[in-house]
Amino acid sequence: MWQTQDTRAPLPSRARLPCCAMPAEPSLPDTAVRHMGAIAVFCGSLPGADPRHVDAARDLGTLLARRGITLVYGGGRVGLMGAVADGALDAGGRVVGVIPQSLVDRELAHTGVTELRVTSSMHERKALMASLADGFVALPGGAGTLDELFEAWTWTMLGIHLKPCAVLDVGSFYAGLRTHVSRMTSEGFIRPEHAQGLIFGTAGTELLDAMARWRAPVPKWTTKPPTP
Repeated sequence: MWQTQDTRAPLPSRARLPCCAMPAEPSLPDTAVRHMGAIAVFCGSLPGADPRHVDAARDLGTLLARRGITLVYGGGRVGLMGAVADGALDAGGRVVGVIPQSLVDRELAHTGVTELRVTSSMHERKALMASLADGFVALPGGAGTLDELFEAWTWTMLGIHLKPCAVLDVGSFYAGLRTHVSRMTSEGFIRPEHAQGLIFGTAGTELLDAMARWRAPVPKWTTKPPTP
């Protein structure tokens, strides 16, 4: 039975702080394995032209469920969103959807998820997803997927949160992005250690394992390592 929670009242204090004021989380000892209790998945609300994209979304949802990791996602029932949610649910996993009221009104919400959080705006949606997740994975998608991924990655660079960001590169969909990240790095707009903070992989298992081993770099505009 799905539950709906209206989050249009003020978000928890951590989620509604301006980005520059949001407290950083503690880093991990070198020997520790990062606990990944919940992962936010960013992906398309359309299925895409390549059927491998839908298959990869379902497989990732299944993998998260089998590892006991809660899926946090955009709350939709369509496209890759619906596929990743269904994959997790069919495998007995816990799924938290976060969706703005405007999309609920268009009947795009997935009514079969474990919990559905309804927000008043896209901005609140992203902030809440970030606060609920221990890491982020992007599947193939469009402009919204890139917006969510880049914001999460930027927050890691700035030390606003210390959470791994990863890209599941299905069928070389993100090959161009990987090349452009290298270009931004070589041109001096992104530091190499921050470029490495965007983890690329072609298989869900290797991606989750890499996220668990990830260590936060020194945040931008500081010479101090993350607070232990």
